[in-house]
Amino acid sequence: MSIFDEIKSSYKKGTVLNKLIYINVGVFLMLHLAVIFLVLANQINRDDSITKILYYLAVPSDLNSLAHRPWTVITYMFTHGYLYHVLFNVLILFWFGQFFIQEFGSKKLVGIYLLGGIAGAFLYVFFYNIFPFFEEIREGSIATGASASVMAIVIATATLVPQRKMNLMFIGPVKLVYIALFLFVTSTILDFTDNTGGKIAHMGGALTGFLFARYYRRGKDITQGFDRFMDQLATWLKPGKRKMKVTHKRPVNDFEYNKTKATEQKEIDSILDKISKAGYDSLNSKEKETLFNMKDRKN
Repeated sequence: MSIFDEIKSSYKKGTVLNKLIYINVGVFLMLHLAVIFLVLANQINRDDSITKILYYLAVPSDLNSLAHRPWTVITYMFTHGYLYHVLFNVLILFWFGQFFIQEFGSKKLVGIYLLGGIAGAFLYVFFYNIFPFFEEIREGSIATGASASVMAIVIATATLVPQRKMNLMFIGPVKLVYIALFLFVTSTILDFTDNTGGKIAHMGGALTGFLFARYYRRGKDITQGFDRFMDQLATWLKPGKRKMKVTHKRPVNDFEYNKTKATEQKEIDSILDKISKAGYDSLNSKEKETLFNMKDRKN
């Protein structure tokens, strides 16, 4: 078995969490392989090669650009330009994703990952188009990375089970709520002027995770509609047989059965009488079909 086959097999057999990590790492590797190919082919300049490819995958803050690249609202949350960025996100996703699945299940992990990313993109675009502070940098600004999605998972988990503990190297067991607060503050609040767009997206993801966990405690799932949409989308995209529609007839009582049989017999008598008078060819298509069906039933 080749390395490619082993990776493919591992992906298929892996959990939803593993698949999300595979997708993020896979996109990162393909992105940089594409850069190498394009640079060697003299199609792009080495200095701005990453930026040019990210242009088609990163979500832009400019509304006109976003209208021409609407798919970036999804693709940006799987796209990383730099190694430290993808490593940080997949490690946090792996650590908190395991706790999340224990509390909410695998299906919810995908839902919150996508919703957190979409909310992050929305808040980023909203801020950059509402506040005058961003007017001069709006046109060329783009956002990439799974940070908003990962932050949604981190905050959702810490909100629902804040007392659960994670063992940290050199420190020991630490409550999830403290780890989540540390990650949120250091990656979002501190030095807000650096990577401002990304930090705004973090806020959107964190808010999504918090609201999901709070409503989930009360027995309400704010992702239900989104889950149904994703299930339907998966059904449409899945190759193979369509689902068979099964209907069940209500059982009839003796009176209804006898009434139905009497009506059918009356119809058959009328058709037979017509045949005796004018021959079989005098029957219309509906009468011939009725006679044929009745003959099949008796056989």
